[in-house]
This record gives sequence, structure tokens and C-alpha cells, in this order.
Amino acid sequence: MACFDSSKESLEDSFDGAVGGKLSGCALAMSEKERESLLNPSESPSTYMSGASSSFQDATHQQGYDVEFDPPLESKYECPICLMALRNAIQTPCGHRFCKICIEKSIRDAGQRCPVDNEMLSKEQLFPDNFAKREILSLTVRCSNPGCTGKMELRHLEDHLAHCQFATVPCPHCQQSVRKTILEEHMTAECRRRPVSCPDCIETFVYEERERHEQQCPFASVMCPYCDMDLVRDQDILFPSRTMEHQRHPVTKECRAATAPPASQMRRRRGLREMDRRLVKQDHQLRELIILKETQAGQLAELGRRVSMLEETVRELESQHCTGIFIWRLKDFSVLLRNQEAGLPVVEHSPAFYTGRPGYKLCLRLHLQSPNAQRCSNFISLFVHTMQGAFDGLLTWPFQGTIRLAILDQGPEGQHHVEVMETKPDLQAFQKPTIIRNPKGFGYVTFLHLQHLNQRAYVKDDILLIRCEVTPRFDNMFHRDGITVQPRGPEASMMRD
Repeated sequence: MACFDSSKESLEDSFDGAVGGKLSGCALAMSEKERESLLNPSESPSTYMSGASSSFQDATHQQGYDVEFDPPLESKYECPICLMALRNAIQTPCGHRFCKICIEKSIRDAGQRCPVDNEMLSKEQLFPDNFAKREILSLTVRCSNPGCTGKMELRHLEDHLAHCQFATVPCPHCQQSVRKTILEEHMTAECRRRPVSCPDCIETFVYEERERHEQQCPFASVMCPYCDMDLVRDQDILFPSRTMEHQRHPVTKECRAATAPPASQMRRRRGLREMDRRLVKQDHQLRELIILKETQAGQLAELGRRVSMLEETVRELESQHCTGIFIWRLKDFSVLLRNQEAGLPVVEHSPAFYTGRPGYKLCLRLHLQSPNAQRCSNFISLFVHTMQGAFDGLLTWPFQGTIRLAILDQGPEGQHHVEVMETKPDLQAFQKPTIIRNPKGFGYVTFLHLQHLNQRAYVKDDILLIRCEVTPRFDNMFHRDGITVQPRGPEASMMRD
């Protein structure tokens, strides 16, 4: 007997955008002109990093939100002029939505006509769409700082960027982008343009000119070419009497050239200086490798995100090719059984599938009830959920039809365990979903006892096969924009695959 299953998740309001159709010539011109001349620097990542407090709130002269949405921004939230997320959404009497600054500039520069359908439009006819504004601010976006994987609602992005540990700012000396958390260390120890002082003459210069200054500093200490005596480079100018005395007595107590071979001492000093130079060079190379590693880590994370998006797109396209008969292959079923025996919750959701093209988007949910569950212990529970699909706007709601669920016998006899249920239009489980997956499902709490799995070849090669056949029922043809669409769905009866 079918029963109703519901979870306690809250539903979010859905928003059907009215923007549609092709852009008129004036809108295309405005779009190109806006992109070239109205890119506001307050929307750039560097402004967020510097802690600007009004980048989202003071949007009087800004276009749409140029940020990365996750999941990607739906077209109904997109401004037809700047092609970005609607900022301060404005609606027209003809039902289209634009950014406030975009539509006002279009009316001012391109004439009093709607850029989408070319209808007459004046500035006085515009009115704010607070519902769309609230919906857009609640969308999830990604942090724009390289290396940061943070996600948050659009309304919270500014606060996150102000405190993000991956935020970067330009170094005041070399203008290189550096994370704010290590800016002080960079300015004092790593920056090639940081100011330093000579320990001999106290002159200030940039670090990358250190070697040149050491070769020219008049107060630098140098070695006598004949002995170990320390001399000042310009000693003959600053201390002429000492220099002359040193040169007059090259083999006295003052000059120890007679007690140590000059050639061996010079070779030893040159070797030490060469080793010091190599150490400094290797230290610089090590720092560059560390920076390169951090950069590549950020690029790798970005590539991983793009691969995930492509995989999700492929799964969606594959689900649209389903014709209402879906086979769910549950691999490693023995692992699920061990978790169930241990009293752990076992809940699995199937990939999405469509009842046709166009058709409803559905998925299955399987529970392995624990041994301690009341009235349904050690049972397999199976439910059907509606999901937001690509054709929802073309379909009639609530969903109506017949659903056949079966656990397939993979042996030669092929005696499947089948249950058939009719949808109930008055239940929330079959209404048009307002989030990605309807939290309310419809199905069987006691679909099959786990002991029955051993009576037939329901599990083979550690794989359980579940078959779902959906036959939608359409009371009337449905229409959209004057075009009649005939749904296609499976009509075949239950059969062994």
C-alpha cells in the first residue's frame, strides 16, 4: 500500500522571470557601450579586498552583479542589457526586468522604448521589483579570491571579501598582488623594492639595488689584497695617514702578508663569497617555487570546479534521453547491508531521469530500515520525488499518472517484485517543485523485506537493480506562447530487462 513520506525541509519561493525574447538593436548597442564605458572599479576584486563598505549597498551608478554564481545564474535573473545578474531590479509595464542603471541609461541614450520588444516606455513607467531583488540577493555565489572555496549568499559576499584570508592587495612598493595576511612579511622580507639602509653609510635604497650599492659604498669594509687587515674602501680620502702607513709597512706587524700566503687566503675568501651568493640565489628560487605552487594549486581547484560543472551538464543531458523507463543500478550493495545491520542510516538517491522529452523530471529514494525501526524494521523503503526540470514550464501540474516500481530478479526465472501506484494530485509530493528536489516523496515504506533478497537472484555481482516505469496522464493538451506541445512518454507494460 502506498504511503506518503515527507521531510521537514523548508520550501523556498520560486521566481519566474519575465525577461525573454531577442534583444532589439538599441539594446545590443547599449550592451556593447556599457561594457566598454561603465565598468565600475568598485565591482573589481581589488576593491573588495581593500574593505570597501559600500560596493553592494551603494549601487546608484553600477550595472549588474558581475560575480560567479553556484549553481550558474539562471537566465530569468539576467539583465538583457548588461547580461549580468539584476542589480536593483526594475520592471516595465510590458513585463521585462532590467538593472535600474541599465534601463534608465537606455531610455536616456537610445530612446523611450523597451530594449526587448521595442514597446513605448518612459522613465515614469518603471517600478522597482523588490521580489526579484530579494531572490537574487539570496542566490549562492563563490568568493572571487584565488584559492578560496567559500560560498555564501550574494548579500553576504561583501562582508566575506572584507575578511577573507585569501584576499590580496597590491604591495605599496612593488605593486605585486599579495595576500593581506602576509603583506607585512612580504614588505619586510620578500619585496624586491622594499627600502633598506646601508649599515656602513646609513644611505637608504631599494633592496634590488643592494649589490650595486655595496660595490660603490665609500664606507664599505674591504680586505687588503696583501693581508687580512680590514680597510674602508675610500680610506685614502677619509684617513690618508693610516693608508700611507699601511702601504709603507707591508710586512710589519700591521701587515701580516708575511705570515699567511696571500693566494690561499684570497681563494678561501672568494670561495666563501661564492657560497654566500649561491645561498642567496637558492633562497630566492625557493621563494619563487612556493609562490608558483600556490598559484598552481588555485588553478587546479578552478579546473576541478569546471570539470564538476561539465559532469553535471552531462548527467542532465543523459537524464533527458530517458523515455520514462529508468533502471537504477545500486553497486556495492553489500556495503549498504553492513551499514544497515550496524544500525547506521542508509539513504540513497538515484540519478535524475525524465518521463519523456518533454517530460517530468523525477528521481528515486531508497531507505534500508534499521533493525530497530518500528513497524518497518529490515524493510526496503522506496519513494519517488519530483524535481525541477527543463520542461516544467511546458507541463501541466500537479503530476498525474501511473508509476510501476520493481526490484528485478536477475536470475533465469525473472520473477520481479513489482508494485503499481497511482499518483494523488492533492498531495504536495506531485506539485510543481519550488526547489531542486521536492522534499516530499510518494512510495512504499515496506516495499520488500531484506530476507526476501536471498530467495531469488535480486542481488547479483553485488548489484541491486531497481526499475521505475512512469506513464504520465495528460487530461488536456498544454500550451505555451501559442505553440501546442504533445508530450511523449512510455506506454509499454512492465517487462523484464
